[in-house]
Amino acid sequence: MSSILLSSLPSTLSQSGYQRFWHWRGWRVRYWFHPGPGDALGDVPGDMSMPPLLLIHGFGANLNQWRHNLPALSQVTPVYAIDLLGFGDSEKAATLYGAELWAAQVADFIRQVIGQPVALVGHSLGALVALTATHNHPAWVRQLALITLPLEANREDLVAGWVAALALRVESLVANPLLMRSLFALVRRPSFLRRALAGVYTVAARVDDDLVNAFALPTGDRGAARTLCYLVRSRTDPRFSPSVKDMVAAIAVPMLLLWGDQDRVIPIGLAQGLTGLSQHLCLEVVANVGHCLYDEADADFNQRLLTWLKHPSASGVAEADD
Repeated sequence: MSSILLSSLPSTLSQSGYQRFWHWRGWRVRYWFHPGPGDALGDVPGDMSMPPLLLIHGFGANLNQWRHNLPALSQVTPVYAIDLLGFGDSEKAATLYGAELWAAQVADFIRQVIGQPVALVGHSLGALVALTATHNHPAWVRQLALITLPLEANREDLVAGWVAALALRVESLVANPLLMRSLFALVRRPSFLRRALAGVYTVAARVDDDLVNAFALPTGDRGAARTLCYLVRSRTDPRFSPSVKDMVAAIAVPMLLLWGDQDRVIPIGLAQGLTGLSQHLCLEVVANVGHCLYDEADADFNQRLLTWLKHPSASGVAEADD
């Protein structure tokens, strides 16, 4: 399959890796990959024990969110990132969504595209999906890194405040497609998205044109407004996700939980109840960053992740760094 470079891809990613489409259950799914360090002959130096990485984005986002992470991580090991069904440049499927559906998508991607066990990295909703995929398919995951983790399958934990408010509005407009389209046209505006993202990010400089476009462009896809309605309906279903605490307690692979102490979306206090559930879980609290710590402090995040991938045995709670 030939590589496809889309206009929505940030230059940092288009210059350092490849975009392709994969079809899953008849739906189109976008992914990005880099084969890792090595020369044209495929020789890969360094630590061969490190598994390939697969990164999973959060709610409303897409693989473009890893713009400052994928190039650096791929210098050490093979790296993949995927757009979950309904998000980014993946198909806006007319179906009910949930952690189990996305986890099945991730597991099939690992089996069919990567072909070997991976280290999963997920952010927020992506962390919930990565946790579910690991719980359901443990043979395909060697390590699991979670960047904030929603404890319950409700809109307050899964989405930022502005998306939650939009979801509530959309729920009341589902029966009136004309009004729904008008609302959707409003929130697609870059100026609206920029203000909304500024309320989530604690590092204002990171809310740049690339970030705004990453959220704005997918909303122009056919079926995007309809998909938002399906997402809203899905989140109110009690079957949206298995119990997070039960899954954490049952998983036996090394787990890293990273949390920004300034998170305005999922407060850091929710992390404290997770550390006692599993001896395999290590919590690191990162100081002076918020919900999107992988982007707000990308160099620090990249180093933390790579260090843990090489030495995953540590457990317990690490205090916030200055």
